[in-house]
Amino acid sequence: MPFSCDSLPSSATVLSVATSFAATAILLRTIHNDLIPAPLRAYFNKLSARLSSRLTLVVDQSDGLSPNHLYDAVDTYLSTKLSPSIHRIKVNKLEKDPHLSLSVDKNQDIPDTFQNDAALVKLNWVSHSTLVERFDSKPNKTELKHFELSFHKKHKEIVLASYLPYVLRKAKEIKEERKTVRLHTVDYNGTDYWSSVPLNHPSTFETMAMEAGTKAELIEDLDRFVERKEYYKRVGKAWKRGYLFYGPPGTGKSSLVAAMANYLRFDVYDLDLREVQCNSDLRRLLIGTGNRSIVVVEDIDCNVGLQNREVETEGKIVEDDKITLSGLLNFIDGLWSSCGDERIIVFTTNHKDRLDPALLRPGRMDLHIHMSYCTFHGFKTLALNYLKIQEHQLFDTIKEFLDKVEATPAEIAGQLMKYDNADIALQNVINFLHNKDQPKTTELSS
Repeated sequence: MPFSCDSLPSSATVLSVATSFAATAILLRTIHNDLIPAPLRAYFNKLSARLSSRLTLVVDQSDGLSPNHLYDAVDTYLSTKLSPSIHRIKVNKLEKDPHLSLSVDKNQDIPDTFQNDAALVKLNWVSHSTLVERFDSKPNKTELKHFELSFHKKHKEIVLASYLPYVLRKAKEIKEERKTVRLHTVDYNGTDYWSSVPLNHPSTFETMAMEAGTKAELIEDLDRFVERKEYYKRVGKAWKRGYLFYGPPGTGKSSLVAAMANYLRFDVYDLDLREVQCNSDLRRLLIGTGNRSIVVVEDIDCNVGLQNREVETEGKIVEDDKITLSGLLNFIDGLWSSCGDERIIVFTTNHKDRLDPALLRPGRMDLHIHMSYCTFHGFKTLALNYLKIQEHQLFDTIKEFLDKVEATPAEIAGQLMKYDNADIALQNVINFLHNKDQPKTTELSS
């Protein structure tokens, strides 16, 4: 019989049939929910699950207080599996981040396959999230996320023993390729009390105006630290290292932290103790830091409770401090400090003598780096950075001044930045050092 357009149902008929189907579906769902008791529904759901050939694994975003490393790995891995069949993709780009960040939106199916010697496994990922009430200092809602991985039950051992370890390895490779060093700051609205931005600080060890010997000692110590995973495990110590950078303001302590982060490709967690409400929050913040990271506690001497207990602190009430010395010591090398690997803790201070001796011992502050006033070697580094010169006839005069005048690298750099012409810039440095030396000369003559 020849095909005729007249034989096709009208649009009104199609709409009527679709409406009838929708109404029937709603009616059946209503009957299912209203007439079948909840325990009976739960029984049939369990029975259906038992009869099903599919198995579902749930990967939660966190396990109690600790972030789930597998969840982060899956999130990274799936960002490379965004096929054309996916209808919704989340795109994010921070202002200073050079790359777009892609991730799958919730309730989207992401198919995957895994081939090994035993079989070809077909898998399917789905991302889910729920909002829950959380009561800390004030009530707020937190989004809890998890992934669901479904596959045929017969491939359970392959998925657990081979596929998931493969996802972890691939995620690590992807992160290394995309690595952007990030600066984290305390944020009580975050799921782990941290929020972050890309760290675009240009400081490197080459640009640091430090003594060559001190710089070489620090680099050697860092290299040895990152290569000693098995050593720390063998001797029964947490894989961490503590540093103290001390010296007057403007000597480059913060810039040195940035240089370390750029050298190691470690994220930086800026921990301002004045923002931490209590010791338990301090532990929560530590747990929220990632592996291969630098935790920075700047100006630690400014916290009264952490100062030397042998020195009187007039006019200050220790009881008002939110963080106690014992809380910080547990943070540094107590049981909680083992919740993570390859972690560096850096403390900075302008007054080392104000710190309690308990903080200064090895295991807490393993290496003490004195950030001194600008030396002639440091000046030559600055001259190369700012003026692109290695020698000049005025260098000898500047060296004579630096041997007797206390000037920080920040002060010298500020003078060099004023002029592009090397002759004018160096003469400006000489005038600056001469003026700093004048009060001392006048005082001695009087």
